[in-house]
This record gives sequence, C-alpha cells and structure tokens, in this order.
Amino acid sequence: MLTLPIEKQWFDMILGGDKQEEYRDITPYYDARFTNAPRFYYDGLSCFYVRLRAGYRKDSPSLVIRCWLDTGKGKPEWGAEPDKVYFRLHIVERILSGAFT
Repeated sequence: MLTLPIEKQWFDMILGGDKQEEYRDITPYYDARFTNAPRFYYDGLSCFYVRLRAGYRKDSPSLVIRCWLDTGKGKPEWGAEPDKVYFRLHIVERILSGAFT
C-alpha cells in the first residue's frame, strides 16, 4: 500500500469528508508509484488503497483511502494551483487505518 504524506489541513478535510480529491504533481516518481500500486475493481473503477499520513513521523495521524486515479486540473479550494494539471486521487471511501496495520 502506498503511504503519502499530506498537510494537516488537507488531512482534516479528507477525514471530515469535505475534500474528495488529493493532488500530486505529475512526475516520474509519482507515475512509477501509482503505476505499480496493486489494483482491484470497485464499482467498475480500477482502484487502489493509499495511506495518507498527516506529517512524516511514523506515529503521525493516518487514514487509508480507497481511490481511483486520473489526471486533470484540481480545485484551488482543495489546494491545487489554478490551471495546473495533476494526478488526481478521487476518494471513493475513507477507511480507519487501524484495519490495515
């Protein structure tokens, strides 16, 4: 499962259900990570799990999301720069991370 650090502000919005997408720059690093993520089908979508960690410490708060991936422009209110194209992680479900430890 991928583990991605995320700023606390965005983590809290995802945890509360207010933010439905997470953005990552389109780089070879993220391309390789997303391409190699184990996938499964959920409601006809090719999904994978990602652990979002609010910080870099091992004991930082974390949350597992089920998501699907595409590319496109993000929403500025969710942290995206206007007119910039990103990898977009569309959140299908938030799962307590304790189920995956």
